[in-house]
This record gives sequence, C-alpha cells and structure tokens, in this order.
Amino acid sequence: MGKPKVVLGVSGGIAAYKACELLRLLTESGHEVRVVPTAASLNFVGEATWAALSGNPASTEVWETVHEVPHVRIGQSADLVVVAPATADMLAKAAHGLADDLLTNTLLTARCPVVFAPAMHTEMWEHPATQENVATLRRRGALVIEPAVGRLTGKDTGKGRLPDPAEIYEVCRRVLARGVSEPDLAGRHVVISAGGTREPLDPVRFLGNRSSGKQGYALARTAVARGARVTLVAANTALADPAGADVVRVGTAVQLREAVLKAAADADVVVMAAAVADFRPAEYAGGKIKKKDGQDPAPVALVRNPDVLAEISADRAGPGQVVVGFAAETDDVLANGRAKLLRKGCDLLVVNEVGESRTFGSEENEAVILASEGSEVQVPYGPKEALAEAIWDQVAVRLQSRRA
Repeated sequence: MGKPKVVLGVSGGIAAYKACELLRLLTESGHEVRVVPTAASLNFVGEATWAALSGNPASTEVWETVHEVPHVRIGQSADLVVVAPATADMLAKAAHGLADDLLTNTLLTARCPVVFAPAMHTEMWEHPATQENVATLRRRGALVIEPAVGRLTGKDTGKGRLPDPAEIYEVCRRVLARGVSEPDLAGRHVVISAGGTREPLDPVRFLGNRSSGKQGYALARTAVARGARVTLVAANTALADPAGADVVRVGTAVQLREAVLKAAADADVVVMAAAVADFRPAEYAGGKIKKKDGQDPAPVALVRNPDVLAEISADRAGPGQVVVGFAAETDDVLANGRAKLLRKGCDLLVVNEVGESRTFGSEENEAVILASEGSEVQVPYGPKEALAEAIWDQVAVRLQSRRA
C-alpha cells in the first residue's frame, strides 16, 4: 500500500508561511504531498520552497505539463485535500465552483475529504458573504475549520488567525484515518468540558485533582475532524488549543457550570469529560494561611459544588440533546458506574478506573461506555483518541435516531 496522497493548497494570505510547517509535519509522518499554491500565495512563499520541501513540483497553472492533465489528475488521485490558509477569496471561489487556476480545478475534481483552514481579518470572516460561503461548503460535505482567535496582520487581534499548523495536522490525520468523505457530525454543535477544576483555599493554595484534560481535548479534536462546531470549556489545562474549537477557559466548578450552561443552550451534544470538584472550601482566606508553631491546622470546612452533569441531564436545551458523562472510579468500577448513570440521568456514561498512575496525565485510556438503555461498549486500552472515536460513534447513532 502506497503513501497517503495529500494535496496541500495554499492561497494568498500572510499565513502562507505557516503552511511550510504543516507540509513538514505531513511529509515527515509518511504522506506524499503535492503543494498547489495560488499565484497570489507566491508573493509570500516561492514555488521553489514548496518543491524543495515536498519533493514534488509545485505549479499554479493548468497549462503546465498539459499532457499529464494536472487539473484533473491531481484531485482524482488525492486521498485528502487541505487548503491552508484558505482566504475569503478562496472560500468564495470554492463555494461557487469557480475554476480559474490549478487549485480551484483540483477542488472541483477531488472526490476525497476536503479540509479548509481559513485565515483572514475578523471583519472578513464575520461578513455575511463569507459565512454563507462557509455554510455552503459545509453543506456539501467539506470540513471548514473555525479560525483561531489571536494576533492578525499588523496590530489587529481577533478571530481569523490560522490555527497552529500542528493542530491542523491533527485534524488532517484524523480525517485520513477515518477514510470517510463526509463528516458525520456536520452541522452539530457539541460542548465538551475538559481538565480539572481548582477550588481556592487562599491566594496560593487550592483543592484540585490530577486531570490533565487530555481525554477532553482528544474528544474536541476528534469532533472537529468529524465536522462538528466545538465549544471546549477547559479547566486548568496546559494543552494547545485544538484547531477549530472555540475554547472557554475556567478555573472553578462554579465557573465551569456557568460556561457549560451558556454553551449548552443551543448544543446538540454535551460531554462532561472534566474532573469537576465535588466540594469547595466553605470560606476563602483573603491572605495566605500561616503555619503556627506547635499548633495543628484548623479543619477546612467544605460545601458541595453544583452537580453540572445532573443539572444538564435534567434540564436539556431540547428533547434531542445527547448528554455524556464520565465516571472516574477506583473500585467496584462498573457497579459504581451503573449507579451513577441512573443517578445522573445522562444518555451515556464513560466509566474508567483511575489512580495515581492510571488514566490521569496518560496518553492512553480504557473504558466501558454505559448507555441508559442498558447496552455496554468495552473500549480496550489504547490511545485516548481511540476512546474519543468510540464515544462519538455512540453519540452519532443517537443523534441519527433522534433526527429520524
């Protein structure tokens, strides 16, 4: 079996230079990459650079090497087409089926998954014309990643920044791994909580947990690759923002509740993967709690935090909303998981065994996905991405059945 064939389209925006890093990640991971730049993009990165980095010719015109019919063959033979950056002009041409250069011809002939990574100023991204073009492309099965928020050209800051190339690569890798031309979560809004909440005792101390957020982030990256609009509520993580996800950062359980409830108002799916503290200190010390010689510390009184999963399950934004919870257990894992599923009222509960060296902070996980109707899916030990895919498989089935 040959190397997966990827077409990297590069349109004329200042972020074109970042596509060099995406190209490196694709080639070094064993993909055969053909770069198809637009004429405008060559003002930022030259044709020789693309040819040298990819090991393949890079052309903008349909009239070069005509005997090879490149305007047809490149798209026909591709396993994936990714356009990064995708300017407002390129999105408009793709949405309206224009074919005035090699890249737009390639997009028309491709029958493989197509990924667009937009990059432009905020006003251009938010313009109704661009939003309509994006909606058209998504309706046709293309995966259009939401741009990142950050520094743009000059002094401007806002939404429209090209996501980190490493995160775009992760989307491409997941799309290729699935081998499906149309994303099954397209048009869906999913809300995912990740990480671990921290409840402050004083200005320097807190009650927390060992959650790294890696499973929640794997769920977010996988959902983006499957076409969803993703809101990621992240509690105290040090992970890079997943490409295409709108990230809302929180600290405490109360803050997480507020963010999740707000985002869930129009969500099709809510996945509570965060480790949310059950309790918080009854009182917050305004100054650092001092150690006093010869005296034991005063007991810390605790009060209950809100049960966000139970609240979301009981008061859903719509009858078709799917709610997924997580149960981290140290003993009697399945028995405790089944009891929690019944108590919380969610549709699916992902139950796993945790400990100091298990699950938390690890790149791997294993779990059992319990369903409210009684079914169980065992997911063997492996990458957290594999568990994320299994969870979304179960969610997609439920979304489809509730749409019917």
